[in-house]
Amino acid sequence: MPVVALVLAGVLAVVTGVQAYQIHRLDDRLAAADRRTAEGQGADARRLDGLEQRAGSLEKQAGAAFNPEAVASAVLPSVFRVRAGQFTGTAFAVGKAPAGGGTTLLTNFHVVESVFAAGERKVFLERTDQRFEATIVDTDKDKDLARLRTTATFGGLVAARTPVKSGQQIVVVGAPLGLQDSVTTGVVSAFRKDEDGSGPVIQFDAPINPGNSGGPVINGSKEVVGIATAKARDAEGIGLAVPIKTACDRFKLC
Repeated sequence: MPVVALVLAGVLAVVTGVQAYQIHRLDDRLAAADRRTAEGQGADARRLDGLEQRAGSLEKQAGAAFNPEAVASAVLPSVFRVRAGQFTGTAFAVGKAPAGGGTTLLTNFHVVESVFAAGERKVFLERTDQRFEATIVDTDKDKDLARLRTTATFGGLVAARTPVKSGQQIVVVGAPLGLQDSVTTGVVSAFRKDEDGSGPVIQFDAPINPGNSGGPVINGSKEVVGIATAKARDAEGIGLAVPIKTACDRFKLC
């Protein structure tokens, strides 16, 4: 019996040792598997972060891309054909609603000059089949600017805070020859400094015609950079606009 007991004890010791060794090997394998899983998860997380960064970069690039259709869709509801006596031009809502409600609009002085010179102050804003009465509340003949106000409420366009640069792409919205909601595109040709006392002007190459006067010149961020005022005579691709800052400073707007 003692011999049998010793044999059984030896067998049990061997079995226990083998099991302990197998358990140790299994623990090592599990630990290695955990490390590989963690490394794989870390690699996946890094790849996901990289994809998110690339997606964000692509979104920024897409947002920065010049999209005339998107610009036009955003600004058209704020642009109107203005009828001043027998003269037709363009006006656009700008800034926040004035005290007392209503909407402030900008246009060129020469658009409303005949009415203003006659001592009248009433003009009309037209959009599709709607017509709204507006009042001339302030003018600056030298800078060819006029500020209008209507009791109707429209969303105002935002004035650009940074000056335009040559080559910057722009959209011009207006009513050339009375044709409402006309959109043309081009680039800023140059920024001309004040040379004759009337103030600086923006030169651009987007096509404009009589009736565009007073319409907004818009950048790719849907901000107003200028007010279209004239087309050079006997020339193509030379349009001029009053910088929006000139109007904002003159009328304390924006």
